[in-house]
Amino acid sequence: MHERRIPEWLRHAPAPSVRGFAILAGTEAIARGILISVMPVVMYRALGDARVVSEIYFIVGAISLVIGLLIPYLIRFIPRRWVYVLGAMMFIAGAGITILETPGAAVAGLALTTFAVVTTFVCFNAYVLDHVAKIELGKFETSRLFYSALGWTVGPALGTFLYDWWRPAPFLIAAAAASGMLLIFLVMRLGNGKLIAKSRRAPTNPFAYFARFFAQPRLVAGWTFAVVRSCGWWVYVVYLPIYAVQNGLGSQLGGIALSMSNAALFFTPLMLRFMQRSSVRTAVKAGFLMSGGLFLVAGIPFGVPEIAIILLMIGSIFLILLDVSAGLPFLLAVKPSERTEMSAIYSSFRDVSGIVTPGAAWMVLLFAPLTGVFAAGGAGLLFTWLLARKLHPRLGQARISVESAGNMTAHEEQAAARHTETTQIQTDPSGLEADPS
Repeated sequence: MHERRIPEWLRHAPAPSVRGFAILAGTEAIARGILISVMPVVMYRALGDARVVSEIYFIVGAISLVIGLLIPYLIRFIPRRWVYVLGAMMFIAGAGITILETPGAAVAGLALTTFAVVTTFVCFNAYVLDHVAKIELGKFETSRLFYSALGWTVGPALGTFLYDWWRPAPFLIAAAAASGMLLIFLVMRLGNGKLIAKSRRAPTNPFAYFARFFAQPRLVAGWTFAVVRSCGWWVYVVYLPIYAVQNGLGSQLGGIALSMSNAALFFTPLMLRFMQRSSVRTAVKAGFLMSGGLFLVAGIPFGVPEIAIILLMIGSIFLILLDVSAGLPFLLAVKPSERTEMSAIYSSFRDVSGIVTPGAAWMVLLFAPLTGVFAAGGAGLLFTWLLARKLHPRLGQARISVESAGNMTAHEEQAAARHTETTQIQTDPSGLEADPS
């Protein structure tokens, strides 16, 4: 009798939906978006030296990379849901500590928020791979970006405005958004993820799954797409504001340009429609080609800084197209038994790009002006476009739709089966397009 009084949604958690994960990602975007333009200012004011700030960012990024790779090992001893909760609480604590704005508090706040992002990101991707079908990953990426559009569009400009008005304001909003993210996660009742039985024992070395990663070219290519895309955003977010200040265009232009570019996130449903009508391969190629070409042209010293800024802003729209499409080659290639481990490797693209981009920019600035960084970023994007040309043309598409299969005759079914078999023989098993030679 007592069990009948318990609501059904309490006894059996509803299956997580694409919309639920998108709302969770949108709440995280509010927390991160409002701090992205404020944290560098806080660090510079607290430490007083741009060189020291760069060193702190480099060290925190390196530690964050190691933490992200160790999370699959940690999850063997601590349930995944508690690792996610720990990450959300670190974000809340980091935002709260930064309010003090002392050197120690600024460094601790940056470290906690950075570690929190990588911790929740690894767990979030593992949950997505558990509950979202591969054929719906394109829809999920679009929904995630659409629900994140408000946080990434309003956040950067609003953060700098609120910081000038009342310094604790952006950090309190970020802490509140992180608390909301934690609450949504608990309501979704995701648990510890689906249990996938393995045919062999898990490796005792937490880094042993690197061999499995490098043995799968599709995963390596997908991870490379994510790293280079993130490097493009690093060039845009970090070096465009510096370029604007150097040319007397004001210190607020960087945040305003980022907010205006992120407004294109509201058009991600149109980008999804383009990707569905063409293919994942076409969308990835177009994103890298256009963004790389525009960044490369922006690196030409025109003598008119406004031209370079406009070109970079247009190029950032194609970076958003890559946000929709460039993560799919990796997510579509992950095996169910390796979800957590490969999610940890995938999440490392943030930290790797955060180490590679400042290092490459430092080398470029030794012999070239700041526009050389834009040209170097464009060259990297164009190089990845060459790699994207090897993606399989039908990546992410259903092989035979249910409707068309139901209307097939026996002869047509046999022909389709022979065509599928021939295609599998002629196609490189790695998932990249076979070499015609």
